[in-house]
Amino acid sequence: MSLETNSQPVTATEPAVVMEVWSDIACPWCYIGKSRFAAALEKFEHRDRVRVVWRSYQLAPETPVGARASELEALARHKGLPADQIRQMFAHVASTAAADGLTMDFDTVIAANTFDAHRLVHLAGDRGQDVMEALFRAHFTDGRVVDDRDELVAIAAETGLDATAIRAALETDAAADQVREDIEEARLLGVTGVPFFAANRAIGVSGAQPVEVFTQLLEEAYAQSGAIVTLGDDAGSCADDSCAV
Repeated sequence: MSLETNSQPVTATEPAVVMEVWSDIACPWCYIGKSRFAAALEKFEHRDRVRVVWRSYQLAPETPVGARASELEALARHKGLPADQIRQMFAHVASTAAADGLTMDFDTVIAANTFDAHRLVHLAGDRGQDVMEALFRAHFTDGRVVDDRDELVAIAAETGLDATAIRAALETDAAADQVREDIEEARLLGVTGVPFFAANRAIGVSGAQPVEVFTQLLEEAYAQSGAIVTLGDDAGSCADDSCAV
């Protein structure tokens, strides 16, 4: 899915920075990265000129829908790692999340195929960010099964969406193409891990970086939003009343 472009200059009512964020609901670092980016954006002077677009990504698209295996069991089977090593990994991530004010309870996390959850984010439209936050919390904090459509409908309703309309949409292929296009766009851009933040398709940040890095990303993207990047020197050009000879 490509960004819309036009030949008109950016005005005060248009976003100066379009921030695309590729993430997966099953990725704990995506949850942490979302929180840190939100903190940077909240303090950014020109935050009203930033439009955030959430893009879909699947780390484990082969995860069977409805299997309801624990995250520990699924990782042990997929990675071939011993349970104790996985628990140490969980503890490290949970500790990092806690320092950012997030709760991750890996004892209750259920491995899930996130395709329908990504569809739900697209179906939410302008409420996509709220739904994304609710899905992260449901998956990592509350131990809810985010590939169960009844659960997805309940999460949608909790964020103020029409449960009947969402249920009907999820029973069709609505937004499936948007999810696939996001994933393909990530591949074309060379994105191999998430979270990945791309500002105006010109500056990228990979991973759950510190808030200061996201602040720098926003500042640089905003500073460059109205600038024309020139290559080479002044040879063969004129400026005002003089020409390079």
